[in-house]
Amino acid sequence: MAKIRILVVDDSVVVRRILCDTLAEDPDLEVVGTASNGRVAISKLALLKPDLVTLDIEMPGMNGLETLAALRKTHARLPVIMFSTLTERGASATLEALSLGATDYATKPSNTGSRSEAVEHVRKELVPKIKALLLPAFRHAPSKKVSCIRASSPQAERIEIVAIGTSTGGPNALADILPRIPKDFPVPVVIVQHMPALFTRLLAERLAARSSIPVREGTHGENLRAGEVWLAPGNYHMTLARKSGHARLELHQGPQENSCRPSVDVLFRGVAEIYGAHVLGVVMTGMGADGVQGSWAIRATGGTVIVQDEASSIVWGMPGLVHAAGQADGVYSLSQLAEEITWRVAANRALPAAADRADANTLHPPSAR
Repeated sequence: MAKIRILVVDDSVVVRRILCDTLAEDPDLEVVGTASNGRVAISKLALLKPDLVTLDIEMPGMNGLETLAALRKTHARLPVIMFSTLTERGASATLEALSLGATDYATKPSNTGSRSEAVEHVRKELVPKIKALLLPAFRHAPSKKVSCIRASSPQAERIEIVAIGTSTGGPNALADILPRIPKDFPVPVVIVQHMPALFTRLLAERLAARSSIPVREGTHGENLRAGEVWLAPGNYHMTLARKSGHARLELHQGPQENSCRPSVDVLFRGVAEIYGAHVLGVVMTGMGADGVQGSWAIRATGGTVIVQDEASSIVWGMPGLVHAAGQADGVYSLSQLAEEITWRVAANRALPAAADRADANTLHPPSAR
């Protein structure tokens, strides 16, 4: 199999050397060139024909955002991974790059660490993302024919919460879905997006600015309310607890699951435990297996799980593995998901339930239904 050809773009000689040396160690990867600024990078694209570009954000002359815009004019589908600093400025620029067409991002190693620590960071943070985007064995779940036809009827129990899990490609996917959720949405929405601390707060702010329903980063102890969205903060698992008849958010820094914190599995288990059969789980684009066990937990209590389809996913890892495990009740394109979520929640509003006689923001145990 041919190696993945990579163009490394960064104004730091030290960073270019670390990236080149580390990527070259992997038998599936090949660095075919480097560039110290955006203009040089653009001039090399036609000659080098890379399969992927790693792109620094803060560069003199032509910065990463300007380079990305120029690159997309001639290479609309070339995968680009932004390589950004773990700072508020770097996080904000990274989110802007994703909205402008960057495929994914990776954070740079800390300047305070040793070279060996920097190399290990690149191995763990960047290499898997490159492979997930371009190697079939990493990009796709086990293939199996799927149907994108809506179920003829909603689940028997009406939905009281929507839980969403996503990773690679998730920021743009969420930016597509959440603005199309109506402002009178009758249930709360909880989300895990694999991102570092700081990134999640800025993502929540960007999503809130584009949506008619409130979107915020989750805080410990906050009661869930209908028609509001909570995004798990980076480096914290988010789950739920019951107190005085209400569901509330709980954050903790327990061990990573599936190499992730926050983890979709942790969130999905939490909503299944508190809401039982009244859960709609949604697994969207992302690499890895996070969400498979959590989807099993939702469906084991009578809830429903739907997933994004392969064609519209940047990486069909998480949703594909949920489907391959037999834990998906439906498979939908990104363009269909917002409508599907809204339809499933609205369809169940007509079902008779004791909840109709109580406050819509109060959590009702299964015995009340």
